[in-house]
Amino acid sequence: MTATNAPIIVLFRNDLRVSDNAALAAASATGKPIVPLFILDEEARDERSAGAASRWWLHHSLSALGNSLAKLETTFFMRHGPTKTIVAEAVSATGADSVFWNRRYSPSAVTNDMALKAELRAAQLAVESFDGFLLHEPSRVATRSGDFYKVFTPFYKRLAEDDPRDPVDAPISLVAWKGRLRSDRLEDFKLLPKSPDWSSGLAERWQPGEQGAKDRLVTFLDDRLEAYAEDRNVPGVEGTSGLSPHLAHGEITPFQMMAALRRRRGNGAETYRKEIAWREFCYHLLFNRPKLHLENFRSEFDAFKWRSAPAALRAWQTGRTGYPIVDAGMRELWQTGWMHNRVRMIAASFLVKDLMIDWRDGEQWFWETLVDADAANNPASWQWVAGSGADAAPYFRIFNPVLQGEKFDPDGSYVRRYIPELAKLPDRYVHRPWEAPTEVLNECGVNIAENYPTPIVDHADARERALEIYRGTRDA
Repeated sequence: MTATNAPIIVLFRNDLRVSDNAALAAASATGKPIVPLFILDEEARDERSAGAASRWWLHHSLSALGNSLAKLETTFFMRHGPTKTIVAEAVSATGADSVFWNRRYSPSAVTNDMALKAELRAAQLAVESFDGFLLHEPSRVATRSGDFYKVFTPFYKRLAEDDPRDPVDAPISLVAWKGRLRSDRLEDFKLLPKSPDWSSGLAERWQPGEQGAKDRLVTFLDDRLEAYAEDRNVPGVEGTSGLSPHLAHGEITPFQMMAALRRRRGNGAETYRKEIAWREFCYHLLFNRPKLHLENFRSEFDAFKWRSAPAALRAWQTGRTGYPIVDAGMRELWQTGWMHNRVRMIAASFLVKDLMIDWRDGEQWFWETLVDADAANNPASWQWVAGSGADAAPYFRIFNPVLQGEKFDPDGSYVRRYIPELAKLPDRYVHRPWEAPTEVLNECGVNIAENYPTPIVDHADARERALEIYRGTRDA
């Protein structure tokens, strides 16, 4: 095989799409044959294995990507094992003279990619990397003093100084490589749950894949964007974009989302731009603090007196705390792999401030159960709630789960959807069922402590306990 027709290996990682895929577009532009390759490397150094819900999504996203590449008459190759070994095997088997990929930004991924790039270039291969996952390169955004941003507002202002590039069109066609290369079957990856298969609720809620992302973006822009600033806080209505799992798996890019917002005005559009920027800020933090999911951003929290309370943690995980808005959120998470953002904050505040359980326990549970589990958003947002993170919520901000429920779910529609045992309660009691008179409970079929639990803590007492401990940390 001559250099002129030697194929290009295009590595797919968290960029499972064909449109706005800069690496694929650049490879296609050369006119050379393309070898699309995905490697499930679960032993990559310092990288967390995907949680169960993310693995379910990954299975279906890979299937969708394979179909998209098949429409371009190109075979999608998939392998399970060490990245360096499999790339070397692919280079040898195909005679490829180039390897292209889109950049990743978690510190471990950056380290692994740099090592792979150095090894391939030492073997005289051309290696090119491209953007697509973030609007900015974290290594190039710094404060005037040369430090990284630790507060969101100035970071957002800095980000707004640069216009994002336009999305890259999907290739109209690809030159397929016609040789033979070992490929695993998607089923061999064993990404789907077995015995039991708990994923039926996920399948009902989501359509993984690039087309699913495009459909959701159109629906959001047409039906929800105008009211987004207000409706995003109301869990009982479909007020959010639902794009977070598609974004987490690279089925859509922030460049595509920002381009779609370019001519949109109003509070909804501006609020959504800030949500995209918050994700960028989280990666900015992760890039500079590699162990964000393990270590407190603020070192004074290293001596914080978290409780060891396995029974309380389990009650929180299973939606049995006795506080309906918290329990509805945790049950939504288990059933659908997703939780409304406002309820995420309420549930997280309850765990770390009412129960005084380490934020890392909550972060790990979300990592395992969210289809949009994200290496940066997940820990940064948990640390924001806990008060241990950058630009964190004030220590005295402790959500009252009853008042939050009554404010953002006033008719109880969200609670009733996920806690059917409370469905018949009048609105005035749906967020505080323990206060309902016995005759009301009996009439509605609610038996406190039997088919729905009493609150596992008294919020007023828990709040005072949390404030005392947080003041001690602040004054230490």
